[in-house]
Amino acid sequence: MPGQQEYQVGPCVGIDAGDQLFMSRYILQRICEEFQVYCTFHPKPIVDGDWNGAGMHTNVSTKAMREEGGLEVIKKAIYKLAAKHQEHIAVYGTGNELRLTGKHETASIDQFSFGVANRGASVRIGRDTESEGKGYFEDRRPSSNADPYLVTGKIMATIMEDVDAPIVEALNRAEA
Repeated sequence: MPGQQEYQVGPCVGIDAGDQLFMSRYILQRICEEFQVYCTFHPKPIVDGDWNGAGMHTNVSTKAMREEGGLEVIKKAIYKLAAKHQEHIAVYGTGNELRLTGKHETASIDQFSFGVANRGASVRIGRDTESEGKGYFEDRRPSSNADPYLVTGKIMATIMEDVDAPIVEALNRAEA
């Protein structure tokens, strides 16, 4: 019978996030091998029926995002991500078009969106981050088979770029 599990890696700083994820994938595969369980990192291994896919949701923060006024820093970073949506999708894993359909707590692969406590958005700001005015955001677009070095590198290159990006309006939860 098919099943799906999720686990967390981190918090990690910089390149260590990729190191930790690759080691955790290796350990998971060896344990599955030992118990004769098949494990896949495909983002949508079962396309028939009403199944959620699997993502490598990536939580992101910088020191400025975790300090007073950080929510505005987060929003500026999100606007930059919106401006380069397709560039990010290109490095966010294979088979992601099967998962990012706008259904099953995902956004459409074709359109960037963000929202507070909105699991149907490309990027989610947590309720705690909004209420505290600082914290982190979650990029929900990377697929479960994505290369964490490419994902974190692309996110950081984009959000640290010194450019102004157009403002994107947040989705409300009713639009999820």
